[in-house]
Amino acid sequence: MIDPGALVPFDYVILRAAPRIQRGEFVNVGAVLYCRGMDFLGAAWDVDPARLRALDPAVDVDVVCASLEHIRAICAGDPAGGPAAATRIGERFRWLAAPRSTVVHPGPIHSGLTTNPAADLDRLVDAFVR
Repeated sequence: MIDPGALVPFDYVILRAAPRIQRGEFVNVGAVLYCRGMDFLGAAWDVDPARLRALDPAVDVDVVCASLEHIRAICAGDPAGGPAAATRIGERFRWLAAPRSTVVHPGPIHSGLTTNPAADLDRLVDAFVR
């Protein structure tokens, strides 16, 4: 059992939207945070349509948001997340953090220490997305 207030390691990825993947341009749109010690896996995002349209005026913002909602479902173990949502929490994070060539994809994995993973997830979105 973890002592209350103890710092526990976590890993996270920043989620990036690349409306035109072939150009290699992206906008940070969210984050996924995994804390094994606290059995936490969560996703949060904030999509700014104007920033996406600056990269591609024809971007379908609803598709980007649907992709982010799918990621949230996987984190939550919700059946709407498909087969990946049925795996163990660590496997879900590794699946979400794997490189992919899609409109929404993860950046590199980074680490930190936390006493409150949900608050740190919000802090990451504030720092890297908003």
